[in-house]
Amino acid sequence: MQIDKSWTLFLDRDGVINKKIDNDYVKAWEQFEFLPGVIEALKILSAKFGKIIIVTNQQGVGRQLMSEDDLHAIHKKMIIDIEKARGRIDKIYFAPQLKSENSDYRKPAIGMALQAQKEFTDIDFSKSIMVGDSYHDMQFGKKAGMTTVFISPMPEQLPVIDMQFDSLHSFANSLS
Repeated sequence: MQIDKSWTLFLDRDGVINKKIDNDYVKAWEQFEFLPGVIEALKILSAKFGKIIIVTNQQGVGRQLMSEDDLHAIHKKMIIDIEKARGRIDKIYFAPQLKSENSDYRKPAIGMALQAQKEFTDIDFSKSIMVGDSYHDMQFGKKAGMTTVFISPMPEQLPVIDMQFDSLHSFANSLS
């Protein structure tokens, strides 16, 4: 692929940028842990893509295990650390709804992608990549017409996966 500044990178958060907590949620900054190589990857990706957008389901808010203010505080500190390393995140969209609500905003529905396109009118989904670590992330990308990149140490062969890497860092290095 010929990636240039006209392209948009959509990223899932938990499992792509930070370590997932099994059967729980990152509810405070003290629980947030960048995955190895992510900061360097975001520096590389920031030089390649015109926009970098996080799209993340955050059901912990809907379950009242944390507040939206808690989530914003985590994201603010995450962005500060990324920017210190000369990377960037242009916008973060999150879906606080519970799975049972069947929200159009929660992945695999594409409400967050449509909201991003509404705010950033130059986003072209055919020139966008969705990087995620779940089947729902891949479905989200495909439904919106994006190229999908699956992050997993275990090889998967699903029709919704265009490419697979073991980390965001490996993906970023593949574009260099």
